[in-house]
Amino acid sequence: MNLIKSTGTFGFYTIISRILGYLRDILIAIFLGTGLIADAFFVAFRIPNTFRRLFAEGTFNAAFVPSYTSELTKGKVKSKKFADQIFNLLFLSLFFLVFIIEIFMPIFVSLIAPGFVGDTEKLQLAISLTRITFPFLMFVCLASFFAAILNSYNKFAAASAAPIILNIILIGILFFGKLLDDHIVYYLSYGVSIAGFLQIIFLYKFVNKFYSFKLNFNFHITKPVKIFFKKLLPSIFSSGVTQINILVGTIIASFQASAVSYLYYADRIYQINLAIAGIAIGVVVLPQLSKYVQMNKIDKIHLIQNKALELSMFLSIPATIALMIGSNEIISALFGYGSFDEISVENSAYALYYFSFGLPAFALIKVFSSFFFANHDTKTPFYISLISVILNIIISLYYFRDIGFIIIPIATSISSWFNSIILYICLSNKKLFSFNKIFLKNFFKIIFASILMGFIFNYLISFFSNYLIYDYKFKLFYLILVVILALILYLLISFLIKAFNSKDLKLKY
Repeated sequence: MNLIKSTGTFGFYTIISRILGYLRDILIAIFLGTGLIADAFFVAFRIPNTFRRLFAEGTFNAAFVPSYTSELTKGKVKSKKFADQIFNLLFLSLFFLVFIIEIFMPIFVSLIAPGFVGDTEKLQLAISLTRITFPFLMFVCLASFFAAILNSYNKFAAASAAPIILNIILIGILFFGKLLDDHIVYYLSYGVSIAGFLQIIFLYKFVNKFYSFKLNFNFHITKPVKIFFKKLLPSIFSSGVTQINILVGTIIASFQASAVSYLYYADRIYQINLAIAGIAIGVVVLPQLSKYVQMNKIDKIHLIQNKALELSMFLSIPATIALMIGSNEIISALFGYGSFDEISVENSAYALYYFSFGLPAFALIKVFSSFFFANHDTKTPFYISLISVILNIIISLYYFRDIGFIIIPIATSISSWFNSIILYICLSNKKLFSFNKIFLKNFFKIIFASILMGFIFNYLISFFSNYLIYDYKFKLFYLILVVILALILYLLISFLIKAFNSKDLKLKY
């Protein structure tokens, strides 16, 4: 496996998905803005989308890939038997979960958006929309099962491309926004569930080369399957802690008008970098790390770990600096159109600014957690993540009344840094990870290159300031120009000071 090539493949399709997601969100911002209808839709969309991120972006992998890799070493018959049992158990449990939640949806929505309870119209709309979108949960979890099979064979393209289907369908619906008027939120909600079903069909066409499922509800649960499900819940919580923190933030933000929407748009921006700097790297290294852990190849394990961490920092640190400097201009250029007014831009930019402080930590959590998962340890990151979420809730609730929704990105960033630091301490104590000299040397070079890039980015933002104001029609063009110039200069600086080694492009791990 080539780490950079595999991450690049995963990252390429992820970027395509994120770009289409941005186009989707800018159309939503134009047609829905940040009012009652937008808040209701974002709550309905947040739940299945959170589970999509929890399962599709590495969490299901965390429990499945090491277990499935172990079964593969015993032969195809045992690995197929293991996969069949997992699929059938997932299918049954998800079907009944969706069925029960659909029946008790009013209670469910009241729990995830308690701030809506006092507004009957908003609450009823959120209940109706969530009923439509909730089957997506079942579809995306089953799609994630197929993606994990592919990832186990180091096939990352199809799995990372599957989310594009959701964005294409929603964009298609949004193009008819003027004709659909307020009914557009219902069509969008139906589009979410339809996209989930199509993702299953899409992935199965690729996974069929390695595995074909067989529905059979009369089966015996073997020891490997029991071990897998014991690992699954902790891995969902620990690998998806960032998404859980965002979900917690959405619940708290529902008590303030339009706050859910502000957080949603800010979340969309920093998630673009996190998808590559944390999620892609975590997903890509896990199969190979699991393999070397089985073979007890210590040198290979340490090499992959340090290179994964180095690549993660190379991508996340400059992004953090850029988001801190240009949060207002970025939100304005990306979403500042139609119903998305200047107040919406300002509040979403505040949220993005404070989220950006935690971006390297979000990435570190994904990478560090994969080191535990490769060693079949999901409990340690689970306990750390649990404490992190509790810390996030305490900070958010304590200060929410005084400073409002802005405490949510602050609390998320603080709790994420706490999480990443404790993960490292535990990895070090268990002797599962240690920094090598090459990483430490390159890390300081990355910091230096990122700071220089920050000065350049700040100068470019100031130079083009008249073309980045809210009312300027072509501000997106100038933002893209600024980002491309800053990125090219960052890569050039990194190459000159050897913060980025071109030999890694061909290095096999």
